[in-house]
Amino acid sequence: MNIKTLLPLILSINVLSGCVTSRVDEMVFNEPEIGIGEATAVILGRRHGSDYATEPDFVQCVGTHIMKKDPTITIIPETYFLDHLYPWFEPRTAPLEPRNLQRFAEERALLQKLESLDLAYMIWIDGSTKNTGSDGSLSCSLHGCFGFATWSNEANYEATIWDFTARAEVGKVNTESSGQTYMPSIFVPLPIHAPVKGVACDGIGDQLLEFLSGKF
Repeated sequence: MNIKTLLPLILSINVLSGCVTSRVDEMVFNEPEIGIGEATAVILGRRHGSDYATEPDFVQCVGTHIMKKDPTITIIPETYFLDHLYPWFEPRTAPLEPRNLQRFAEERALLQKLESLDLAYMIWIDGSTKNTGSDGSLSCSLHGCFGFATWSNEANYEATIWDFTARAEVGKVNTESSGQTYMPSIFVPLPIHAPVKGVACDGIGDQLLEFLSGKF
């Protein structure tokens, strides 16, 4: 097959997106009978240490997704929350279980800051998007790049919902998505991305929205 035949084929492929499969599971222990009203929620990425952290862009994506679909829900930006409550939610001091919130009752300054936020739910997101393999090859020179390569990505995230007032875990939402990105190239690479992380963000965001709006 010559270049004149291949070029239209690759250009037509480029308008497509990589294939993504996705699954969302939910487990709710105590869903609200009505939405959170004028109260607020915060979404935080798990950070167990300096070498592990859920991607901040994913955490922000979930919060943005929820507020775009329901502007009546207020999601406190993660960076604002962490700065406002420094150092209580740093990796070495952040509560890993709802019962750990009880010790905050001894911190008067912390309680005052939390009360000013009118916080109803605290949502922890744990997980990551990873490259799970690649195949094919590209060869580049002064005359351009030629070849065909693919790589696979997998996103796995879990959101744990805490009722901040009751200091209790009330639900979990888990999302898994996987997809393959293609990179055909004749002269220039033409990537066909599989939006694995975006699909995971939409999936977990929709389930959290149902919880926060009381529509489970």
